[in-house]
Amino acid sequence: MMTRRMRLAALGVAFALVGVLGVTRAAPEAQAAQAAQTLTAPPVFTDSHGLTVLEQPSWVDANERTFTFVMTTNEVPRYSAMAGQVSGEHVIMVTLPEGYDSSGVTRYPVQYHLHGHPDRPDTQLNQQMFEESTAGGVPLITVAPNGSGRGWYTNWVNPPTELGQQNWENFHLDQVIPFIDANLRTIATRDSRAISGHSMGGFGAFRYAESRPELFGYVGSFSGGLDLLNQGQRLAVVGSTQLPGSGTPTVPPDAIFGVPVWPLDRVWNAESPAQHVESLRGMGVAMYTGDGGSLADNLPQAVIESVARETNLVTRDNLAAAGIPHTFVDYGDGSTWAEGCTGKHAQPACLKADMKHFVGLLMAGLPTRSPHQPLFLRQCGRT
Repeated sequence: MMTRRMRLAALGVAFALVGVLGVTRAAPEAQAAQAAQTLTAPPVFTDSHGLTVLEQPSWVDANERTFTFVMTTNEVPRYSAMAGQVSGEHVIMVTLPEGYDSSGVTRYPVQYHLHGHPDRPDTQLNQQMFEESTAGGVPLITVAPNGSGRGWYTNWVNPPTELGQQNWENFHLDQVIPFIDANLRTIATRDSRAISGHSMGGFGAFRYAESRPELFGYVGSFSGGLDLLNQGQRLAVVGSTQLPGSGTPTVPPDAIFGVPVWPLDRVWNAESPAQHVESLRGMGVAMYTGDGGSLADNLPQAVIESVARETNLVTRDNLAAAGIPHTFVDYGDGSTWAEGCTGKHAQPACLKADMKHFVGLLMAGLPTRSPHQPLFLRQCGRT
């Protein structure tokens, strides 16, 4: 049996050219130049909605599905930067559907995916999750905005003077979403817009969906920390403010949600997704969690996932009590969920399986597939 002490203490082309009838293989340099010449240009973005484009979109690789771009915003003029980041410069990664044509007439639904702590949007794992879950012609755009190592997807209560305002919610919901709608061929409606996230991002996805239900028709959490009343989860947030690996400078413990102890913890309680599920009524709702698996194998990640699962169980119970349909996938030690998933926190195999399942539910429920009540809501009745 895991003790409270244990939970709190454990909280880091080449292309093979076949020679035919005397055709010889090109030198590697020539192959690279040839491949570069075949690349089509990614979309070109225009400044709007308070966002200034510093670097135009550029493809991540020759597959021409995923690109990154860089922007600035006055809502988060600076932030605690991790290694490789420039404070104030916000990288956003976008994966387009196969066959996306910026000059065509087809428009696409959008999924916004929020990264965890301490992480960033433009990771190889995120690219794999997005591209693999939409392979085979799935008509879905995926957008991953910067949330900083410790942004926690909220407008901070007491941001440090040296950083300026940390209005992450305003940045994402009031600026990034309309910016993407203005620059890509999206279906700019609630029923064609989803939000998901992992860990800190799962918290953010539920927070944003509850705060602005008019924006999202679907919400998904992958091992999200959904209950800020849970002391282990509260410690994780406070701990993130003090970790240099989450970005420098570090920030005071009360910077994000205010003082974390009663009776001064009003904001913590008000922004806890688990206790405010009513505004999710009518959305497609899905949660995924493992149980941490064996404590003998990567104890910190096992404990973190165990705490996340506790917060998901509270959220599930509150959804059920409110009569809100939802999908709850508790895959335990991961042995029946995905090869290589052992129920730990932030495991690539688990996250890829989560994303693939969620995208399947999402695509089944889009208005273009069901003109009346989305099928996703009916499927989400399983718990």
